[in-house]
Amino acid sequence: MKIIVLVKHVPDAQLDRHLNAEDKTTDRSDSILSELDEYALEAALQLIEARGGAKGGNQVIALSMGPSGAVNAIKKSLQIGATEGVHLSDDALAGSDAAATSLALAAAIRHLGEDSPVDLVLTGMASTDGETSLVPAQLAERLGLPQVTFASELEVDDGRVIARRDGDTHYDTIEAPLPAVVSVTDQINEPRFPNFKGIIAAKRKTITALSLADIGVDPAEVGTSGSWTAVQTANARPPRTAGTIITDEGDAGIKLVDFLAAQKLL
Repeated sequence: MKIIVLVKHVPDAQLDRHLNAEDKTTDRSDSILSELDEYALEAALQLIEARGGAKGGNQVIALSMGPSGAVNAIKKSLQIGATEGVHLSDDALAGSDAAATSLALAAAIRHLGEDSPVDLVLTGMASTDGETSLVPAQLAERLGLPQVTFASELEVDDGRVIARRDGDTHYDTIEAPLPAVVSVTDQINEPRFPNFKGIIAAKRKTITALSLADIGVDPAEVGTSGSWTAVQTANARPPRTAGTIITDEGDAGIKLVDFLAAQKLL
């Protein structure tokens, strides 16, 4: 079984986020592997382990698109258990929105399927920087594959994927033939952490570098020139103001109601 997992290098959510002044793109100087992608990686590892793992000829390929620093997301994926990594990097990719990103990733996936077919493409439910959840659906459309989104359970059996999608009051069971594109939620599993053995083993695993020329994509189709959307203006979030303190002098309840009414919360 050959599974491609999309992994993204995103700004650390524990730190303040910033935009580059010149092109208003996200500053990725302090970035990590998107934690939502770890659920997709864990799902892929569980699927191949049930089929004999890497020794059984199964592959989990961690694919990341981004500048040089994005290779760190791939390295962590290899430490967790991915069998190999692929880094799509090209200066022309800078500033790509979801549409341009899905175009480049689709081309990369087709390229990776030339030697042997890809059975499954797994993604997280969203990236923790953009949080649009657009790329999985766009990717499926560009690849001409069935899509299953927001899966909270996932099985592969007899050439088909079986997924559970949870709603507010019910859940749906969805089936689709392979190959397919599936995005998974953070309810699907508990991602494993890299252990010492995995960290050492990762040093022997291969990371393949790809450029736009390698996958046959015109630079004009990606980056800012190929994007459908662009950030025109951006302003820093204003600092928090001091809150309102209500001193109880026997009428705190009335003051609280008056405050909530003034804020149109009642």
